[in-house]
Amino acid sequence: MVKTKRKSKTTNKRKQKEKKTANKKEATLQKRKIAERINEFVQAIAICITASIAVACGLFFTVKPMFAIAGGGAVAILLLCYKYPRQALWAFLIYLPFSGTVTYTIGRGAAAFQVAKDAFYFPALIALIQSCKNKQLPIFIPKQWIPTFSILLMMALMTFIFVNGGMQFNPLPGDKLIPGDKPILQGLLGLKVLIGYIPLIACTYYLLRTKKDLVFFTRLHLVLAIICCSLGVIQYLLLQSGKCAGTRGMVGEDLFKATLEARCFVGGSLVFSPEVGFTRLPGTFVAPWQWAWFLISNAFLTFASAFCDPSFWWRTLGLFGMALVFANAVISGQRAALIVVPVATVLLLILTGQVVNFKRFIPIGAGLAILLFVATAINPGVFEQRWESFISRWNAAPPQQFLFNQFQQSHDFIVNRPLGRGVGRATNSTRIFGSPQLIETFQPKLLYELGYPGTIAFQVMVLHLAFLTFKAYRSVKDKNLRSYGASFWVFVGFITINPQYYPLDVDPVSVYYWVLAGAILKLPKIDKQVQEEKHLDVDPEELQLRQSHKEKKLIASAPI
Repeated sequence: MVKTKRKSKTTNKRKQKEKKTANKKEATLQKRKIAERINEFVQAIAICITASIAVACGLFFTVKPMFAIAGGGAVAILLLCYKYPRQALWAFLIYLPFSGTVTYTIGRGAAAFQVAKDAFYFPALIALIQSCKNKQLPIFIPKQWIPTFSILLMMALMTFIFVNGGMQFNPLPGDKLIPGDKPILQGLLGLKVLIGYIPLIACTYYLLRTKKDLVFFTRLHLVLAIICCSLGVIQYLLLQSGKCAGTRGMVGEDLFKATLEARCFVGGSLVFSPEVGFTRLPGTFVAPWQWAWFLISNAFLTFASAFCDPSFWWRTLGLFGMALVFANAVISGQRAALIVVPVATVLLLILTGQVVNFKRFIPIGAGLAILLFVATAINPGVFEQRWESFISRWNAAPPQQFLFNQFQQSHDFIVNRPLGRGVGRATNSTRIFGSPQLIETFQPKLLYELGYPGTIAFQVMVLHLAFLTFKAYRSVKDKNLRSYGASFWVFVGFITINPQYYPLDVDPVSVYYWVLAGAILKLPKIDKQVQEEKHLDVDPEELQLRQSHKEKKLIASAPI
């Protein structure tokens, strides 16, 4: 017995020594890796600064100094984003809600600043494609989606070649062209708007490697929502107090037109005419409609944090974010946000099964009710104005009749033109290369541009994506992950069938739609990791070591 005890003691000592030695080796390796990364980063910064200075000096003699500096900075950002694609994608998501404010605060409305976010996205995408090729990983995700996407791409390219190309080189009598129109360039930009952000599905799929990444993803968007909504409240208070004039004192139609001259604190053009009870605020975005759809998007994202986050404090912060989103939906003057945000919250509670956890919402609901009561006491007309605005708009143009009229208008435009009037020819962001046709809803806009074949192809493609993402999140076993998936999927499903406005053409929905689809498609993989960890019958210390080892393997094998 004494001998066996001695032997066990010596073996324990040996194990402890081996553990200490292994820990020391690992610590040394980590230090070396950190030192190598720092060295690489310093070298990358040095190369970027050199390239930036060279480009700025070259541009200094041909353009204004401000544009030369901007050009040099753009080169530095492009190189860094190519070198560090993962960080570039996070920066892309962070920059997106502030892009309108940056455009008009720093860029003074310059067109280059309106597409500045793509300087983060495209280099990261190129780096991801190259990395996937090297590691023999699929670039197109999901594979089942390839047929419907390919059909849309074929139809869009046919329209671009035969319609946009024909308008450029051999315009028909019915083509509405004015001097200076460039249909091919307009078509290229239209293609970028139509399908340019679809690769974000793969980007997000590889960006979210573990459950930690998923939780960080939702927390990041919650923080962004709280910051942007707080700035939106400040903007409203500045206008209400008179420190920002808004569109006060204007006459006639100017009282109802958003203008940059009325810009206040953040964002771009706005309307604030209290004398006629008309308000349209842009928040941190360029235009009021973008702010409305940012609020609608964050009704889903803040809900995910409020009901699915593993931390109690983050869930509480999520509820606070939901309240801020709702408050901004009221004060922004946007009818779409005012109606969709509360409806989306109710739908999410039912469709995600979180209605059983409704008691979590009661404290923040009570706080929100008090806040709204105080706001009503201070400005008793605000809710009445919003409701009257919604009712008068509905009576003047009922949504179903408005949509029918839009389809009828587009149908009349494409008679004897089966491939439509040209890619980008009704897309507002392509106006730099030609005068686009004003069409205020998405499907009729597609009909005008691509004709019936292209419109049907696009709608089938997004419906197929909605089906694939539904299958993906329903296959998840972990309840918490499934709740995340349900929250994201309701947003994807809603945008897929949405007939109003054209959110898939403009920020931020043109980004969030594809990003959240990618997040849903990654959930089964993350769920598999979680299930494996649950079934490991080892002590907590050993489990933690195994988890960290697995995470390192996943990080090493990931393309970004």
